[in-house]
Amino acid sequence: MTRLDGLLFQDAAVAGSVAAVLSGVPSTLHALSTGRSVLEGALAAGSIALPSEDRRIPLLLAAVPVHLGLSLGWALVLAAVLPRRRTVTAGGVAGVAIAALDLGLIGRRYSRIRALPQPPQIADHLAYGITVGAVLRHRRRGALGTGFGSALKVLA
Repeated sequence: MTRLDGLLFQDAAVAGSVAAVLSGVPSTLHALSTGRSVLEGALAAGSIALPSEDRRIPLLLAAVPVHLGLSLGWALVLAAVLPRRRTVTAGGVAGVAIAALDLGLIGRRYSRIRALPQPPQIADHLAYGITVGAVLRHRRRGALGTGFGSALKVLA
């Protein structure tokens, strides 16, 4: 692995971690404003690993590695393909494309994902892409340190 490859993985890990934490804000706000459970998305994510499970605790526990795996995996793809210019905009476009794949193609197979209100889920994916793009832009410019805490400064 070259130094450049190592930076790609570091950038993806930081950007994906920050985006994993913040990308659920739109659907959480939607759930709070409509009286829906804020756990619906997490339960749906857990159902990817445990499709025949109905109990909340196992689904919530399964959601953590599923969500982190998807967030970090997509961040690695985005770190490799997003341009150095207009990175945030391209990240947002990529987030919507990821939503089409995640929700439209793959999510269709899971009843809990199908049952989620789609606009907030698309907004989560858009937020994910924008967040990854913003963190990558600042890391590429050397404006931040390498840690998770430093990456949060991008969004402050």
